Amino acid sequence: MSDRLKADSCTVLGLHFFCGTLADALELSRKGGLVVAPSGPGLASDLTSCRVYKRALLEADLVLPDSGLMCLWKKWFGTETIKRISGLTFLDGYLKSSLVNKETSFWIMPDEKQAKANMSWLSRNMDYTARECDVYVAPMYSKTGDVEDNILLNKIRESKPATIFIQVGGGVQERLGLFLKNNLEYRPTILCTGAALAFLSGEQVRIPSWIDRFYMGWLLRCFFAPSIYIPRYLKAFRLIYLLAKFGKDCPV
Repeated sequence: MSDRLKADSCTVLGLHFFCGTLADALELSRKGGLVVAPSGPGLASDLTSCRVYKRALLEADLVLPDSGLMCLWKKWFGTETIKRISGLTFLDGYLKSSLVNKETSFWIMPDEKQAKANMSWLSRNMDYTARECDVYVAPMYSKTGDVEDNILLNKIRESKPATIFIQVGGGVQERLGLFLKNNLEYRPTILCTGAALAFLSGEQVRIPSWIDRFYMGWLLRCFFAPSIYIPRYLKAFRLIYLLAKFGKDCPV
């Protein structure tokens, strides 16, 4: 971790969350490395139940403060505040500020339907058309433990993209990002921003910027798919217990 990144970070649950501006986060990400945006549910459950997920967050080069619950906790009960940068805000800023349509990039999608919808959105809104060989539909990875995908690894080794966009589910994409970071012979930017692109393309419920800014995206998701998201966000309240018990320390 660079001295600058250390200066612009706040330690919560043993993780160094970036607490600078969006512009600074974008600048740092362009230098390469693993970028993660752990959600509240991920911090509440995966951080303590999956050692590889924890290692991915600890070894990430940039950890974005995506969890609104964590940011509010720090504001109300902490000695320092963290300005939230959601995965959605970061990806939107990255796509608008970077030369993604003029550089090599690689897209990892959860299924064919989302791949088609997401790439169609990029074509319409970002004037970007990916080559077929630069879009990869991921298999079903294990829910815990190490993630290995040598077919994907070899494809990336062949094309050597500057940016790798991982759009599979949270809890999985961080472990996949760690696998790529540790096995590639060069240093691309590996972005793990949750389902952010699916929110933009409409494959998941669209979240207006003002809703995201007020930490209410979770509520829209609950209305959109209550059977999926209500249980998930109820579990996220365990994060309050972890924050109260461990504070800056990493849960064992």
